[in-house]
Amino acid sequence: MSDKQHPNDAVINIDKLSLTFPSNDGDVHALSDIDLSINRGDFVSFIGPSGCGKTTLLRVIADLEQATAGSIDVNGMSPHEARLARAYGYVFQAASLYPWRTIAKNIALPLEIMGLKGKLIRERVQRNMELVDLAGFEKKYPWQLSGGMQQRVSIARALAVEPDLLLMDEPFGALDEIVRDHLNEQLLKLWAQTNKTIVFVTHSIPEAVYLSNRIVVMSPRPGRIYDIIDSDLPRDRELSIRETPEFLALANRVRDGLRAGHSYDEVA
Repeated sequence: MSDKQHPNDAVINIDKLSLTFPSNDGDVHALSDIDLSINRGDFVSFIGPSGCGKTTLLRVIADLEQATAGSIDVNGMSPHEARLARAYGYVFQAASLYPWRTIAKNIALPLEIMGLKGKLIRERVQRNMELVDLAGFEKKYPWQLSGGMQQRVSIARALAVEPDLLLMDEPFGALDEIVRDHLNEQLLKLWAQTNKTIVFVTHSIPEAVYLSNRIVVMSPRPGRIYDIIDSDLPRDRELSIRETPEFLALANRVRDGLRAGHSYDEVA
């Protein structure tokens, strides 16, 4: 499926992208013929069954994997150039914090690597801790925080480099439903405050529909884009929106796309 609606506004342009991994048992076709444009300020979720390539696609955007065919640019650069320019922040499935560093020092780490010093680091750390509602926890250590709070630290760390683009790989997947709902609400508020472009990987239909203004439904391996769904839900959303007919209609379309994508894979 091609998606060329707003090429002039696109932060990410992907054209006919495929990725094949060699292995001893034969080539593994992870992604096939991906066409996608992601526009500035979008919140785009990738959803699909396990092994469909959604995390692999996110890693290609981040220059953690390289496509074997097709093209991709990020902010007008190659993914490699975008990584060197620190054009994106990446939030992994696990918080991956250093237990011997305080929360403030964990957030400061990429800034230290960039060569920033003293007051500038402290200002950025403080600003981003406030964004994720962790002000006052600067001197705590990761083991003193809950899993949800640790993930908020990892988001603050990704934002500290001041990227235009935030890439998030199932950051709330291991958390219980109550904590996950709370972090979903906080992430929407952060999106509204910063207007970052966010690309988010999830297995959860309610999470994808609640968070996103666009949902990319992927089929099983080799990963293809089966459907791209534009949401007309208001950007300012309460959790209660999940009970509305409009939300349920979007969720049903995503669910139907996932089912049809499986069927597409079986007959391809």
